[in-house]
Amino acid sequence: MDPLSEMLALLKPKSYITAGFDAGGSWALILDDLAGRIKCYAVVKGGCWLSMEESDGPVFLKAGDCFVLPTGRPALIASDLEAEPELASQTLHPDRSGEVVTFNGGGDVFLVGSRFEVNGRHAEVMLQALPPFIHVESTQDRTKLRLYIELMMDELRDARPGAFQVAQNLSHMMLAQALRLFLESSPGGVGWFTALADPRLAQSIKAMHSDPSHAWTLEELARKAGMSRTSFAQYFRRRVGETPISYLARWRMMSAGTKLIQGEETMAEISMSLGYSSEHAFSTAFKRIMGQSPRRYGRSQKQNVNSDQ
Repeated sequence: MDPLSEMLALLKPKSYITAGFDAGGSWALILDDLAGRIKCYAVVKGGCWLSMEESDGPVFLKAGDCFVLPTGRPALIASDLEAEPELASQTLHPDRSGEVVTFNGGGDVFLVGSRFEVNGRHAEVMLQALPPFIHVESTQDRTKLRLYIELMMDELRDARPGAFQVAQNLSHMMLAQALRLFLESSPGGVGWFTALADPRLAQSIKAMHSDPSHAWTLEELARKAGMSRTSFAQYFRRRVGETPISYLARWRMMSAGTKLIQGEETMAEISMSLGYSSEHAFSTAFKRIMGQSPRRYGRSQKQNVNSDQ
């Protein structure tokens, strides 16, 4: 499995709302309900602004553009940046999946997409590696993405039997394709996600993902990247934001977290499958990286999963 697929598998994004948004006139909304969620929408008609704190400024989204907000931070979306903003949590009905929501009369701007719930503590760790705002412009090669968007619009509009489930499945495909297109056009940045666009680092990251139990050394990973040991270590840290070995340890712990939640393996089996010689060594590393002991993590996350069902 490639790293992007593994990231989505670990996050287990569950489509919470799949809907259309039809807005008109002068309006502004603060998207204040994104904590623990990923928002992925496409502009089908018209255009609007999107702005986030600590960004380089507002970005204009035109018809055909897609955007992903993966970190849960609030964002402002508006037709008019001077308009008095309203809170989305107070303005839009929370149970609107499968519908087209009309706001301020509609008719000028139309968006379609989904909001995804993601897996608690896994999400906190994984989403830190993603940019707060991912913009996929219409000028890019986006034939598949356009197809998913058009099919989702058809399902929302026609409301045929099974439309809700089909639209949810399409939203997952739309999210994966948007992330893929962003990677293919990523100009740089810091974090393992954007580093996947770097041909040299992608090979070393894929190697760690494919065999996390292996006792990887800097020399081996540097060979995968076609670089010297020193150059690789410096370059990896500059592009990913941490050392290769600390990245490997973190990836092992996230993989372990999934196994703990599933509850199909013993602690000893999980430890061995990730290259640790003892449960104690594994438990110490897990608590250092994930903030709590493996057993406590497994219990708490199972409770979260059960409460969501």
